Amino acid sequence: MSKILAYGVREDEQSAMQRWASQHPEVQVDTTDVLLTPENATLAQGYDVVNILQAGIPVGESTLGQLDQMGIHTLTLRNVGTDDLDFDVLKKYQFNVSNVPRYSPNAIAEHAMIQMARLFRHFKQMDLKVYRHNLKWAPTIGREVRKQTIGIIGTGNIGRVAIQIAQGFGAKVIAYDKYRNAEIEAQGLYVDSLDELYAQADGISLHVPGLPENHHMIDAKAIAKMKDQVVIVNAGRGNLVDTDAIIAGLDAGKIDGFGMDTYEDEGGLFNVDWEGKDFPDTRVADLITRDNVIVSPHTAFYTWTATEEMVEQSLDAGLAFITGNTPEQAINY
Repeated sequence: MSKILAYGVREDEQSAMQRWASQHPEVQVDTTDVLLTPENATLAQGYDVVNILQAGIPVGESTLGQLDQMGIHTLTLRNVGTDDLDFDVLKKYQFNVSNVPRYSPNAIAEHAMIQMARLFRHFKQMDLKVYRHNLKWAPTIGREVRKQTIGIIGTGNIGRVAIQIAQGFGAKVIAYDKYRNAEIEAQGLYVDSLDELYAQADGISLHVPGLPENHHMIDAKAIAKMKDQVVIVNAGRGNLVDTDAIIAGLDAGKIDGFGMDTYEDEGGLFNVDWEGKDFPDTRVADLITRDNVIVSPHTAFYTWTATEEMVEQSLDAGLAFITGNTPEQAINY
């Protein structure tokens, strides 16, 4: 019987894991709630496939070398991001690798556009007032989304859904992507450069991968090119944004609102209960206290639909590799 070990499995993933296993009795699926690290890689001894969702924990030589020694050469991810993987080492040990590139793009796009709408309407400021029993309207007056120009950077699966949602509000949408989509092209939404998007957009939402070329694409220089009182939402990858530049833009009043679902140093910080404990990151602590910043701890994807698809597709990919097939989700590297 083939065996898959899934690391870092949350309680909300267990039902999908069990359902898939019951539908595939030829495969033994075991789970652990710990993330894959060099210290616990030996848990995978005797398995054919390692299944992970790393959340900021690197997978490099010290981990992959151990898997190679145990005869394991298949790694399947339950998420789209591959930032944590050392592909040079994966190639060295000839690993089969897959991710889940198309799980419920609606989950992330909805979250991003909801956060953008909340920031335009200053909902956090109003919520904080109401919690204090201050029910006065002024000065917390908002902007209607339909009156704004929304700039979508990245028109892949998620970006295209974000465009549809923004258009549903009645907003003018402009978009930028190095690799243009024919459908978006036909709508005439593309601008020719990021500078052009920065100059026009009242709100900017990021939906590009965290590749080195995109690292800190939103930095002080980019922010300086944006409209005054711009709203920025990052539900893409943490490294797309220079957090210090965002804080400076907020302090200067250049940025009217910031939605942060991903953070460049989120590993070991997000998905941890810090209540009653010393909070280790001063930048995030600062952002959380601001009434024009919404911090969510990488939860844009976190819906039942997306969770089930991530589990099922990653296990499907593992089974395909086991049977000598190449799954649709395989990463060519």
